[in-house]
Amino acid sequence: MPQDVIVRAPTREDFDAWSRLWAGYNAFYERKGPTAVPPEMTQLTWDRFFDAYEPMHALVADQGGKLVGLVHYLYHRNTVMRGPTCYLQDLFTDADLRGQGVGRALIETVYDRARAAGSPRVYWQTHETNTTAMKLYDKVATKSGFVVYRTDL
Repeated sequence: MPQDVIVRAPTREDFDAWSRLWAGYNAFYERKGPTAVPPEMTQLTWDRFFDAYEPMHALVADQGGKLVGLVHYLYHRNTVMRGPTCYLQDLFTDADLRGQGVGRALIETVYDRARAAGSPRVYWQTHETNTTAMKLYDKVATKSGFVVYRTDL
């Protein structure tokens, strides 16, 4: 990790900088047109991070006062484990910092937070074309072998 990057919880004042990263994440996954995330959903997502009753959490990577990465994660019950399972839902770093340890630092901080919450597992998914990220993921986790199916309702 670049030495001057600090992973921390966001503050309310980080909204504009977080929004820039969030927009980059959504652009990366080509969420536009009918699949675009509407502004009210962005605001709701942001507000959830500050609601103590929500299972959704966020961390940001701060480099010299500039946000350069984000990660969102949540906890849920599991039918085969006592503790809550941690799902790492979104991970994004500025394109010019990829491969420099920011993503790894965000993932490892989620691991630390999950351990502290009594979670026995952290898991996530990525698109099969996200080969750059998978180079990191192959170093910090194990492929589960599961295939994701879904239906939009």
